[in-house]
Amino acid sequence: MIGIIGGTGIYELGLVEDGKFVDVKTPYGKPSDKIMIGFYKDKKLALFPRHGAKHTIPPHKLNNHANIYALKKLGVDRILATAAVGSLNPEYKPKDFVFPDQFIDFGKDVITYYNGPEVFHISAADPFCPQLRKALIETAKKLKIRFHERGVYLRIQGPRFSTRAESKMFRNFADIIGMTSVPEAILAREQAICYAIIAAITDYDVWAEKPVDVQEVKNVMKLNAINVEKILKNVIPRIPDERTCDCKNALVGAKI
Repeated sequence: MIGIIGGTGIYELGLVEDGKFVDVKTPYGKPSDKIMIGFYKDKKLALFPRHGAKHTIPPHKLNNHANIYALKKLGVDRILATAAVGSLNPEYKPKDFVFPDQFIDFGKDVITYYNGPEVFHISAADPFCPQLRKALIETAKKLKIRFHERGVYLRIQGPRFSTRAESKMFRNFADIIGMTSVPEAILAREQAICYAIIAAITDYDVWAEKPVDVQEVKNVMKLNAINVEKILKNVIPRIPDERTCDCKNALVGAKI
């Protein structure tokens, strides 16, 4: 099963036929919302709105542990996650897409399922699934959508945007900046789930000397949503049934 983590309108994309909602209980509390299960072509999907169906949960209040665990419990072994991001690189422009291959975490929380007595140290050297990224790159090329096949995603805690000084510092390390995808990537790896990001650039971060404007971001997001839908509908059939990447072996040899 393929999990699709998206925004508020994920249920309305027409990705599943005869979808049904399931309410999943987890040891970590309640997920952001119910999960819609159904098929797109011959692929079984689980659609999940990260911030809730009405976008009522801010980034710092997301129960990422419950969200990823719920998808795993349903049988999801691959996740494609959409994310709105700011650009730290002048060559990465608003309305461009990025399929990151690395991340840097400037969050302040500890992200793990393993708080003892079992202790695991997973490898995060290559944190995003190469098989999913390859499918995304091939899809974007086919659709002639402007994209960047590599990039460093820098995660900040949120919900505020960066100061000018922070943004200028972050530019030394990363290409794009966001608040949500890195906790998901870490937890997905701890569950041996393949994970990749469809990052849609909405703005230049405040380093460009103009403060980030939420209304402008929302306007670009509407335009990006059209291409997000195109990418998802074209990439899902491209995903092979067999996982040939190493994501499935994330816990092998990681236990202390």
